[in-house]
Amino acid sequence: MLVENGEYWLNNKGDLAMLAVMVRRIAGRWPDGRIGVLTSAPALLTAYEPTVEPIFCQRGGDWPRRSPRARVTGRWGPAATGPLLNGLDAARALPRRIAMRLRRRHPSDDRASEATGVNRRSLHREGGRLPNALGDTDVVIAIGGGYLTDVDRAQTERTLDLLEYATEHGIPTAMVGHGIGPLRDEELLRHAERVLPRVDLIALREGVRGPELLRSLGVPADRVVVTGDDAIELSYATRNAHRGSAIGTCLRVAEYSPVTDGTRTTLGRVLRAEAAERSADLIPLIVSEHAAEDRRSTLPLIEHSPAATPPLGRFASPWALARQVGRCRIVVSGAYHVAVFALAQGIPVVGLSSSRYYDDKFEGLATMFGTGLELVRLDSDDVEDRLRGSISRLWTQAPDLRAPLLEAAACQIDASRAAFEQAATIIDAAVDSGAETTSGRSPISPG
Repeated sequence: MLVENGEYWLNNKGDLAMLAVMVRRIAGRWPDGRIGVLTSAPALLTAYEPTVEPIFCQRGGDWPRRSPRARVTGRWGPAATGPLLNGLDAARALPRRIAMRLRRRHPSDDRASEATGVNRRSLHREGGRLPNALGDTDVVIAIGGGYLTDVDRAQTERTLDLLEYATEHGIPTAMVGHGIGPLRDEELLRHAERVLPRVDLIALREGVRGPELLRSLGVPADRVVVTGDDAIELSYATRNAHRGSAIGTCLRVAEYSPVTDGTRTTLGRVLRAEAAERSADLIPLIVSEHAAEDRRSTLPLIEHSPAATPPLGRFASPWALARQVGRCRIVVSGAYHVAVFALAQGIPVVGLSSSRYYDDKFEGLATMFGTGLELVRLDSDDVEDRLRGSISRLWTQAPDLRAPLLEAAACQIDASRAAFEQAATIIDAAVDSGAETTSGRSPISPG
C-alpha cells in the first residue's frame, strides 16, 4: 500500500498527525500488508513511524529491503534521534538539491528535456518522475492536507500524476481528509478534471468549498464524503479531563499568508496584555518547522513576557504538540492544524487570516465544528479591537463551548473512520476481483 504523504520532509506536525492516524488504520485493517510512505527523509520517517517503509520520492523510489534500522530508531523516537537522522537525510539529498539549483539557473535545459519526451507520469525506471514502487503497488492512498491548491502547484501536480498513473493501471485509489482549493489555475483544473473523477473515494475535511469544486470537475457525488480532518482523532485522544488555563498561540507568515511587521507588533502586544490581565501562561504552539517558519513568526510575539513558556523541540511528536494544546483555555492561531488540535479537545480558537487560502481553511473548519472559532482578518483596519474582542469572548465562553466542541470532534472521528472503512471495502473488492494484483503478489488480506 503506497501512501502519498504530501509533506515529504516531515516538517509539519499536523501532517505527521494525519500520517500517524492513517498508518494505524491501515495496519489494523490489513495487518499483513506492507505500508510504503513517500518521503524525502527516509531515515527520519522511521523514527516517527517505525512500522512503515520509506519510499524515496525523488531518486528511483523502490520498495526498500527490510532493515533493523526502523526498529532501532523507532525505539528511541524522533526527539532523541531526529537531529542525527535529519542530518543524514539532508546529506543524502544534497546532490539533488545542487542539481535543482543548477536547473533553475538554466531553465532551458528542463524545457529541452521535456520536449524530448521525458514523461513525468512514467515510472523512474522508464525515464519518468514517478517512484518505481508505484509499479509494484496494490493500493494508493493520498492522505489529507491542503496541498491540492494553486499555492502548492508542485505538490498538486505530483499528487495528480501519481493518482493518474494508478487509475490508468487499475490500482485502487482513495483520498482521505483533504482540503481542496482554492484551485483556479486552468492547467491544474484540466489535470484535476482528468484525474479526480476516476479516484474511487474522496473524503473531504470540510463541506464549504470542496464538494462544489469536485462537482465542477465532474466527480460523481457518490464518490465524495465529508468527514473532517483525520488529525482530530489524534488530538481528541490526548484531551484532558479538565480544561486548561493558558493562552496558546501560533502565527504563520509565508508567501501564502503575508503579515506586515506592524500587524505582528500589534498581535504581540495584544497577546502579552491579555495573558497578563488573566494571569495566564503564553504557550507557543509550533506546528510547521519548514524553514523554522512558525518559530520565527511566533516566538517574537511572546518574547520578554513573564508568562511565556518554552516551545517544544524541533523533532517533538504530534502527540507532544497535542498535549501542549491541551494546557490552553483558548488558542490564537494563524496555522490551520493548531486550530484543529485545539477544537478537537474542546478549546475555542481565534483564527488569524490574511489570505483567501486561510479564509477557506478556517471557514471550513468553523462549519465542521459549528461553534468555537472566530476569524480575525489581520489586514483589517480594526485588527487590534477585533483581536481583543474575540479573545475576551472566547475566554469567557470556553467552559460552555467545551462540550459541543468535543461532541463535534467525536462525530467527525466517526465519519472519518466510516469513510476509511468504505474505502477499504472498495479496495478489497477491487483487489479480489483480479486474478492477481498489480504487483504480482498475493492479494492483501483484511484483518
